Amino acid sequence: MFDIMGMMGKVKEAQAKIKEAQSKLVHLTAEGESGAGLVKVTVNGDRKVLKIEMDESLLTPADKEMLSDLVVAATNIAMEAIELKIKAAMKNATEGVIPNIPGMDLGSMFG
Repeated sequence: MFDIMGMMGKVKEAQAKIKEAQSKLVHLTAEGESGAGLVKVTVNGDRKVLKIEMDESLLTPADKEMLSDLVVAATNIAMEAIELKIKAAMKNATEGVIPNIPGMDLGSMFG
């Protein structure tokens, strides 16, 4: 027989764990590089850019367009890396609480 009260308890436990894990995401960071390390971007789990570092050799009017492209590329790399960390953190937080249902990607809930 289906235990609705047990299932509701599991849902509440999962919600609490998800909320706790989400509050910790701000402490996750990821870095992206482009131009062989000439530009580095650091982002956090709130998907906010924390820092942009660039080599001084790029700070010339002639390199303006290239610098812009490198910043965009490094930011995109950092964002992809933080997404992986967010999904891993949320999966870890809910492991054993939310049942593994074949064909259902619960990791997409946290994006």
